[in-house]
Amino acid sequence: MPNPRLNVTLQREREEPLYRQLIEQIRAQIDGGDLPGGTRLPASRTLAKQLGVSRISVVNAYSELRAAGYLNAHAGRGTFVAREPLAPEAAQPQRPAPATRQRGAAIRQMMRLARKPSVIDFSGGAPPSEFFPVRYLQEAINHVIERDGADALAYEVPEGYLPLRSAVRDYVRAIGIDCRVEDVLITGGAQQAIDLVLQSLMRDGETLVTADPTYLGIIDIAGARRVHIRGLPIDEDGICIDALENALGHLRPRLIYVMPSYQNPTGHLMPLHRRRQLVRLAARHRIPILEDEVYREFRFDGEELPPLKALDESSVVIHTNAFTKVLLPGIRIGYLVANGPYYERLARVKQAADISTPGLNQRAIHLLLERGVLAKQLERNRLELRRRRVAALAAAQRYLPAGSRWTAPGGGLFLWVELPAAGPSAAETFIAGIGRDVAFAIGELFYTGEGGSHALRLNFGIHKPAMIEEGFRRIGEAWAALVAEYGDVEQGAVL
Repeated sequence: MPNPRLNVTLQREREEPLYRQLIEQIRAQIDGGDLPGGTRLPASRTLAKQLGVSRISVVNAYSELRAAGYLNAHAGRGTFVAREPLAPEAAQPQRPAPATRQRGAAIRQMMRLARKPSVIDFSGGAPPSEFFPVRYLQEAINHVIERDGADALAYEVPEGYLPLRSAVRDYVRAIGIDCRVEDVLITGGAQQAIDLVLQSLMRDGETLVTADPTYLGIIDIAGARRVHIRGLPIDEDGICIDALENALGHLRPRLIYVMPSYQNPTGHLMPLHRRRQLVRLAARHRIPILEDEVYREFRFDGEELPPLKALDESSVVIHTNAFTKVLLPGIRIGYLVANGPYYERLARVKQAADISTPGLNQRAIHLLLERGVLAKQLERNRLELRRRRVAALAAAQRYLPAGSRWTAPGGGLFLWVELPAAGPSAAETFIAGIGRDVAFAIGELFYTGEGGSHALRLNFGIHKPAMIEEGFRRIGEAWAALVAEYGDVEQGAVL
């Protein structure tokens, strides 16, 4: 019996990227029995040479197929067709795992390569550790334990420590939100707040709409809660209102999720007129909006804009923010502001989820707010982040490929870059960059469907200017090296 062989024919005239065609053909041959379990596939370098494509295209195809359960890799031996059948849900053609989920798993697997101390890593979503007020926190915890004793370590009420809720009420009132203490729910960071909203307001199979690209966390939570997520087009002002209005009519979603201020990943700031349009549209359709404002305080330029909740006359907006970005990520203290029935459901689900947010953490954060530590930290951090943004924009201009596009963010932590569409993709550039000890977040991760193949998110806030300069230089070199590697390979070989 002849040994089974991989048979691939790529069509460069198709719009579909070549590495996607490669994935489809390998998967079809495995599903059809032409490549039985245990079949050894050609080495990535060998197959790339045979097909006339970049080796990175083959590496990414193999990686995605491994993540989907089709292939196994054995160090020193090669890549093989998996001997075990796929899990029932993946094997049944009527219920395939979404391609975007498989792609996301493969990209995340690739991004684990960045976890080396030597790597200049721009992929994270948090501010740098030197921003954390460690000494103030230590003093606050000691003071709380001396003052409150065992009470500081007991369960709090599910709604949260009352003095902290009062402080949140005062803060959001100052930015225009009509709020009572009874409207404030303390959560384990903004991530738990988002999860609570989905659990409270949505059922399995229902739909939420958001911008595309959007925050990776909402994609993950939607998947975990078996909720459909649909990304809608954006422009420089955020989610497009015409597209949203159309979606509200035919998708009938149960929730709208937006990040109006310095959106993750694009850094866009939604202007006042778009905010008003969004709130009016949601009120007319009676669809709740979950407003995520975790980057609101990182404003560098322009006037402060009111949150959506401050424009909300129909109680359709649920507002969330957290002290994780501006003070202490690991302490995990956030909050929700909601009215009436929304609040009651959220409080019930919160109690069922974890009984209460740790009381010692709540009391320590409250003391830091009372002592003005938040205001001091914000003033210092904004100045330093503005300095790092200037360095990032200068380095992008100097080192990133000609034809790349980005917008100077007015706040937040991120620079969203779109590489030239005719050149190497973000995934290819990432792998080449790892060889030069630099990493970033691959844009495809932030899309609910197809998109972002040439986009990357760079957290300029995480590094000092000298390191930003060096990291951007390495990214530019990685991209240029890939272009040189292509040589005479047709443009269609690019991911």
